[in-house]
Amino acid sequence: MKILIPFFAVIALVVIALVGAQASHALFGIWIPYAAVLIFVFGFIFKVLKWGRSPVPFRIPTTAGQMKSFAPWIKQNKLDNPSSSLGVLGRMLLEVLAFRSLFRNTKTQLYPGTKLTYGSEKFLWLGGLAFHWSFLIIFVRHFRFFMQDVPYPIQIVEHLDSFLQIGAPLLYITDVVLLGAVTFLFLRRVMMPQIKYISLPADYFPLLLIFGIGATGVLMRYFAKVPVVSVKELVMGLLTFSPVIPQGISSLFYAHLFLVSTLLAYFPLSKLMHMGGVFLSPTRNMANNNREVRHINPWNYPVHVHTYEEYEDDFREKMKKAGLPVEKE
Repeated sequence: MKILIPFFAVIALVVIALVGAQASHALFGIWIPYAAVLIFVFGFIFKVLKWGRSPVPFRIPTTAGQMKSFAPWIKQNKLDNPSSSLGVLGRMLLEVLAFRSLFRNTKTQLYPGTKLTYGSEKFLWLGGLAFHWSFLIIFVRHFRFFMQDVPYPIQIVEHLDSFLQIGAPLLYITDVVLLGAVTFLFLRRVMMPQIKYISLPADYFPLLLIFGIGATGVLMRYFAKVPVVSVKELVMGLLTFSPVIPQGISSLFYAHLFLVSTLLAYFPLSKLMHMGGVFLSPTRNMANNNREVRHINPWNYPVHVHTYEEYEDDFREKMKKAGLPVEKE
Protein backbone atom coordinates (compact mmCIF):
# COMPACT_ATOMS: atom_id res chain seq x y z
CA MET A 1 0.00 0.00 0.00
CA LYS A 2 2.94 2.34 0.59
CA ILE A 3 3.68 2.08 -3.13
CA LEU A 4 0.18 1.69 -4.58
CA ILE A 5 -1.29 4.78 -2.91
CA PRO A 6 1.27 7.18 -4.42
CA PHE A 7 1.11 5.35 -7.77
CA PHE A 8 -2.67 5.66 -8.08
CA ALA A 9 -2.48 9.23 -6.77
CA VAL A 10 -0.24 10.23 -9.70
CA ILE A 11 -2.47 8.33 -12.14
CA ALA A 12 -5.48 10.16 -10.70
CA LEU A 13 -3.75 13.51 -11.17
CA VAL A 14 -3.10 12.73 -14.83
CA VAL A 15 -6.69 11.61 -15.41
CA ILE A 16 -8.07 14.68 -13.65
CA ALA A 17 -5.98 16.95 -15.86
CA LEU A 18 -6.81 15.11 -19.09
CA VAL A 19 -10.54 15.19 -18.36
CA GLY A 20 -10.69 18.54 -16.61
CA ALA A 21 -8.78 20.39 -19.30
CA GLN A 22 -11.52 19.49 -21.76
CA ALA A 23 -14.00 21.37 -19.58
CA SER A 24 -11.87 24.34 -18.50
CA HIS A 25 -8.57 25.26 -20.07
CA ALA A 26 -8.41 28.40 -17.94
CA LEU A 27 -8.52 26.43 -14.68
CA PHE A 28 -5.61 24.13 -15.59
CA GLY A 29 -3.72 26.64 -17.70
CA ILE A 30 -4.02 29.78 -15.55
CA TRP A 31 -5.50 29.53 -12.07
CA ILE A 32 -3.91 26.29 -10.87
CA PRO A 33 -0.39 27.32 -11.99
CA TYR A 34 -0.80 30.72 -10.29
CA ALA A 35 -1.98 29.07 -7.06
CA ALA A 36 0.86 26.53 -7.16
CA VAL A 37 3.51 29.23 -7.57
CA LEU A 38 2.07 31.23 -4.66
CA ILE A 39 2.04 28.16 -2.41
CA PHE A 40 5.60 27.32 -3.42
CA VAL A 41 7.02 30.82 -2.86
CA PHE A 42 5.30 31.57 0.45
CA GLY A 43 5.70 28.00 1.71
CA PHE A 44 9.40 28.00 0.87
CA ILE A 45 9.97 31.37 2.56
CA PHE A 46 7.98 30.29 5.63
CA LYS A 47 9.99 27.09 6.04
CA VAL A 48 13.34 28.86 5.62
CA LEU A 49 12.42 31.59 8.11
CA LYS A 50 11.17 28.99 10.57
CA TRP A 51 14.42 27.03 10.34
CA GLY A 52 16.42 30.25 10.54
CA ARG A 53 14.79 31.10 13.86
CA SER A 54 15.56 27.68 15.34
CA PRO A 55 18.13 27.94 18.14
CA VAL A 56 21.55 26.40 17.71
CA PRO A 57 22.87 26.24 21.28
CA PHE A 58 25.88 24.10 20.40
CA ARG A 59 28.43 23.99 17.63
CA ILE A 60 27.66 20.58 16.12
CA PRO A 61 29.29 20.26 12.67
CA THR A 62 29.47 16.73 11.34
CA THR A 63 33.10 15.86 10.79
CA ALA A 64 34.81 13.17 8.77
CA GLY A 65 38.47 14.00 9.10
CA GLN A 66 41.24 15.32 11.31
CA MET A 67 40.40 18.64 12.95
CA LYS A 68 42.83 21.52 13.28
CA SER A 69 45.38 20.77 15.96
CA PHE A 70 47.83 22.88 17.93
CA ALA A 71 50.51 20.38 16.95
CA PRO A 72 52.07 21.55 13.67
CA TRP A 73 52.92 18.02 12.57
CA ILE A 74 49.25 16.89 12.57
CA LYS A 75 47.72 17.67 9.17
CA GLN A 76 44.19 19.02 9.17
CA ASN A 77 41.48 17.90 6.74
CA LYS A 78 40.27 21.36 5.77
CA LEU A 79 37.24 20.21 3.78
CA ASP A 80 35.91 17.40 5.94
CA ASN A 81 36.69 19.22 9.18
CA PRO A 82 36.84 22.94 8.38
CA SER A 83 37.93 25.45 11.00
CA SER A 84 37.37 28.61 8.91
CA SER A 85 34.58 30.20 6.90
CA LEU A 86 36.48 29.50 3.68
CA GLY A 87 36.67 25.81 4.55
CA VAL A 88 32.94 25.75 5.32
CA LEU A 89 32.25 27.37 1.95
CA GLY A 90 34.34 24.75 0.15
CA ARG A 91 32.63 21.96 2.05
CA MET A 92 29.17 23.34 1.24
CA LEU A 93 30.01 23.71 -2.46
CA LEU A 94 31.21 20.11 -2.66
CA GLU A 95 28.13 18.96 -0.76
CA VAL A 96 25.64 20.84 -2.93
CA LEU A 97 27.31 20.38 -6.31
CA ALA A 98 28.93 16.94 -5.95
CA PHE A 99 27.15 15.24 -2.99
CA ARG A 100 30.48 14.66 -1.23
CA SER A 101 28.98 13.03 1.87
CA LEU A 102 26.89 10.67 -0.26
CA PHE A 103 30.01 9.69 -2.19
CA ARG A 104 31.41 8.26 1.05
CA ASN A 105 28.24 6.26 1.66
CA THR A 106 28.81 2.62 2.64
CA LYS A 107 26.60 -0.44 2.63
CA THR A 108 26.45 -3.36 5.03
CA GLN A 109 25.56 -6.91 4.11
CA LEU A 110 25.11 -9.94 6.35
CA TYR A 111 26.25 -13.17 4.77
CA PRO A 112 25.17 -16.65 5.94
CA GLY A 113 26.41 -17.12 9.44
CA THR A 114 27.59 -14.10 11.36
CA LYS A 115 29.84 -12.47 8.78
CA LEU A 116 29.02 -8.80 8.39
CA THR A 117 30.77 -6.95 5.59
CA TYR A 118 31.02 -3.30 4.70
CA GLY A 119 31.49 -1.97 1.21
CA SER A 120 31.34 1.18 -0.87
CA GLU A 121 27.94 2.21 -2.27
CA LYS A 122 28.62 4.43 -5.26
CA PHE A 123 25.49 3.65 -7.27
CA LEU A 124 23.29 5.73 -4.96
CA TRP A 125 25.69 8.66 -5.29
CA LEU A 126 25.80 8.28 -9.07
CA GLY A 127 22.00 7.97 -9.36
CA GLY A 128 21.42 10.99 -7.13
CA LEU A 129 23.99 13.04 -9.01
CA ALA A 130 22.50 12.10 -12.40
CA PHE A 131 18.98 12.87 -11.22
CA HIS A 132 19.69 16.28 -9.71
CA TRP A 133 21.96 17.55 -12.48
CA SER A 134 19.71 16.35 -15.30
CA PHE A 135 16.71 17.91 -13.54
CA LEU A 136 18.62 21.21 -13.25
CA ILE A 137 19.63 21.19 -16.92
CA ILE A 138 16.05 20.47 -18.02
CA PHE A 139 14.87 23.31 -15.78
CA VAL A 140 17.40 25.66 -17.39
CA ARG A 141 16.37 24.54 -20.88
CA HIS A 142 12.75 25.44 -20.11
CA PHE A 143 13.75 29.09 -19.69
CA ARG A 144 13.32 29.42 -23.45
CA PHE A 145 9.57 29.51 -22.76
CA PHE A 146 9.95 32.34 -20.23
CA MET A 147 11.90 34.76 -22.45
CA GLN A 148 11.01 36.45 -25.69
CA ASP A 149 14.46 35.78 -27.15
CA VAL A 150 16.36 32.66 -26.16
CA PRO A 151 19.62 33.73 -24.44
CA TYR A 152 22.84 32.44 -25.90
CA PRO A 153 23.87 30.49 -22.74
CA ILE A 154 20.62 28.51 -22.91
CA GLN A 155 21.27 27.78 -26.58
CA ILE A 156 24.70 26.42 -25.61
CA VAL A 157 23.11 24.19 -22.97
CA GLU A 158 20.64 22.86 -25.54
CA HIS A 159 23.39 22.16 -28.09
CA LEU A 160 25.51 20.32 -25.52
CA ASP A 161 22.49 18.36 -24.29
CA SER A 162 21.70 17.16 -27.84
CA PHE A 163 25.20 16.84 -29.26
CA LEU A 164 24.61 13.17 -30.17
CA GLN A 165 22.06 14.42 -32.76
CA ILE A 166 19.82 11.37 -32.55
CA GLY A 167 16.44 11.53 -34.28
CA ALA A 168 14.27 14.47 -35.19
CA PRO A 169 13.66 16.44 -33.08
CA LEU A 170 17.07 15.92 -31.53
CA LEU A 171 17.19 13.68 -28.50
CA TYR A 172 18.13 15.44 -25.28
CA ILE A 173 20.48 13.31 -23.18
CA THR A 174 19.06 14.67 -19.94
CA ASP A 175 15.57 13.41 -20.84
CA VAL A 176 16.86 9.85 -20.90
CA VAL A 177 19.12 10.33 -17.86
CA LEU A 178 16.32 11.84 -15.75
CA LEU A 179 13.87 9.01 -16.44
CA GLY A 180 16.60 6.41 -15.91
CA ALA A 181 17.77 7.98 -12.65
CA VAL A 182 14.23 8.29 -11.24
CA THR A 183 13.54 4.67 -12.19
CA PHE A 184 16.75 3.57 -10.45
CA LEU A 185 15.94 5.49 -7.26
CA PHE A 186 12.41 4.08 -7.25
CA LEU A 187 13.50 0.47 -7.85
CA ARG A 188 16.16 0.85 -5.17
CA ARG A 189 13.46 1.64 -2.63
CA VAL A 190 11.30 -1.22 -3.85
CA MET A 191 13.89 -3.97 -4.20
CA MET A 192 16.18 -3.37 -1.22
CA PRO A 193 14.38 -4.79 1.87
CA GLN A 194 16.04 -2.48 4.39
CA ILE A 195 15.25 0.63 2.32
CA LYS A 196 11.72 -0.55 1.56
CA TYR A 197 11.09 -1.10 5.27
CA ILE A 198 11.83 2.50 6.23
CA SER A 199 10.23 4.06 3.13
CA LEU A 200 6.91 5.88 3.41
CA PRO A 201 4.35 6.96 0.81
CA ALA A 202 5.91 10.43 1.06
CA ASP A 203 9.14 8.91 -0.29
CA TYR A 204 7.51 7.26 -3.31
CA PHE A 205 5.12 10.05 -4.30
CA PRO A 206 7.75 12.64 -5.39
CA LEU A 207 9.62 10.03 -7.44
CA LEU A 208 6.47 8.92 -9.23
CA LEU A 209 5.34 12.52 -9.68
CA ILE A 210 8.66 13.55 -11.22
CA PHE A 211 8.59 10.45 -13.43
CA GLY A 212 5.12 11.50 -14.60
CA ILE A 213 6.39 15.00 -15.37
CA GLY A 214 9.32 13.62 -17.33
CA ALA A 215 7.21 11.04 -19.17
CA THR A 216 4.57 13.57 -20.27
CA GLY A 217 7.33 15.95 -21.35
CA VAL A 218 9.00 13.24 -23.45
CA LEU A 219 5.65 12.30 -25.00
CA MET A 220 5.01 15.90 -25.99
CA ARG A 221 8.46 16.39 -27.52
CA TYR A 222 8.95 13.15 -29.42
CA PHE A 223 5.51 11.61 -30.00
CA ALA A 224 2.31 13.63 -29.37
CA LYS A 225 3.85 16.97 -30.29
CA VAL A 226 2.32 20.24 -29.12
CA PRO A 227 2.65 23.66 -30.81
CA VAL A 228 5.65 25.25 -29.13
CA VAL A 229 4.63 28.76 -30.25
CA SER A 230 1.24 28.42 -28.53
CA VAL A 231 2.85 27.06 -25.36
CA LYS A 232 5.26 29.99 -25.26
CA GLU A 233 2.37 32.40 -25.79
CA LEU A 234 0.59 30.87 -22.79
CA VAL A 235 3.67 31.02 -20.58
CA MET A 236 4.53 34.61 -21.55
CA GLY A 237 0.94 35.60 -20.80
CA LEU A 238 1.22 34.07 -17.34
CA LEU A 239 4.49 35.92 -16.67
CA THR A 240 3.09 39.29 -17.75
CA PHE A 241 -0.15 38.74 -15.78
CA SER A 242 -2.17 38.96 -18.98
CA PRO A 243 -2.96 35.27 -19.43
CA VAL A 244 -4.49 33.97 -22.63
CA ILE A 245 -5.43 30.45 -23.68
CA PRO A 246 -4.12 29.81 -27.22
CA GLN A 247 -5.91 27.40 -29.47
CA GLY A 248 -4.52 24.02 -30.44
CA ILE A 249 -2.86 22.99 -27.16
CA SER A 250 -3.67 19.37 -26.35
CA SER A 251 -4.81 18.00 -23.00
CA LEU A 252 -1.43 16.25 -22.64
CA PHE A 253 0.22 19.63 -22.11
CA TYR A 254 -2.28 20.54 -19.41
CA ALA A 255 -1.60 17.20 -17.73
CA HIS A 256 2.13 18.01 -17.79
CA LEU A 257 1.49 21.50 -16.43
CA PHE A 258 -0.84 20.14 -13.74
CA LEU A 259 1.80 17.68 -12.55
CA VAL A 260 4.38 20.47 -12.41
CA SER A 261 1.93 22.62 -10.45
CA THR A 262 1.32 19.74 -8.05
CA LEU A 263 5.06 19.36 -7.52
CA LEU A 264 5.43 23.09 -6.80
CA ALA A 265 2.58 23.10 -4.30
CA TYR A 266 3.78 19.89 -2.65
CA PHE A 267 7.40 21.02 -2.48
CA PRO A 268 7.32 23.12 0.76
CA LEU A 269 5.36 20.38 2.54
CA SER A 270 7.71 17.54 1.68
CA LYS A 271 11.22 16.23 2.14
CA LEU A 272 12.13 18.01 -1.08
CA MET A 273 12.72 21.07 1.08
CA HIS A 274 16.20 19.71 1.71
CA MET A 275 17.06 21.98 -1.23
CA GLY A 276 16.82 24.93 1.15
CA GLY A 277 17.45 23.10 4.39
CA VAL A 278 20.96 21.96 3.45
CA PHE A 279 22.17 25.57 3.70
CA LEU A 280 20.68 26.00 7.19
CA SER A 281 21.91 22.75 8.70
CA PRO A 282 24.30 23.45 11.62
CA THR A 283 25.99 20.14 10.89
CA ARG A 284 27.14 21.60 7.56
CA ASN A 285 27.30 25.39 7.84
CA MET A 286 29.39 25.71 11.00
CA ALA A 287 33.15 25.62 11.40
CA ASN A 288 34.65 23.16 13.86
CA ASN A 289 36.80 25.64 15.78
CA ASN A 290 35.72 24.86 19.34
CA ARG A 291 39.34 24.73 20.49
CA GLU A 292 40.00 28.24 19.19
CA VAL A 293 36.76 30.15 19.62
CA ARG A 294 34.23 29.76 22.37
CA HIS A 295 30.76 29.25 20.95
CA ILE A 296 28.22 31.24 22.96
CA ASN A 297 24.60 30.39 22.39
CA PRO A 298 23.14 33.52 20.72
CA TRP A 299 19.65 32.52 21.85
CA ASN A 300 20.49 32.67 25.56
CA TYR A 301 18.47 35.20 27.51
CA PRO A 302 18.50 36.10 31.24
CA VAL A 303 16.52 33.63 33.29
CA HIS A 304 15.83 34.09 37.01
CA VAL A 305 17.29 31.10 38.83
CA HIS A 306 15.67 30.07 42.11
CA THR A 307 18.76 29.46 44.23
CA TYR A 308 18.89 27.15 47.22
CA GLU A 309 19.22 30.15 49.55
CA GLU A 310 16.00 31.56 48.18
CA TYR A 311 14.35 28.16 48.39
CA GLU A 312 15.36 27.82 52.04
CA ASP A 313 14.11 31.33 52.82
CA ASP A 314 10.72 30.41 51.35
CA PHE A 315 10.34 27.04 53.10
CA ARG A 316 12.63 27.25 56.18
CA GLU A 317 9.91 26.86 58.78
CA LYS A 318 8.30 23.99 56.96
CA MET A 319 11.67 22.28 56.58
CA LYS A 320 12.31 22.60 60.30
CA LYS A 321 8.94 21.09 61.12
CA ALA A 322 9.68 18.24 58.75
CA GLY A 323 13.04 17.62 60.42
CA LEU A 324 15.08 18.64 57.36
CA PRO A 325 18.47 20.26 57.99
CA VAL A 326 18.76 23.98 57.17
CA GLU A 327 21.82 26.15 56.75
CA LYS A 328 20.35 29.18 58.50
CA GLU A 329 18.38 29.04 61.73
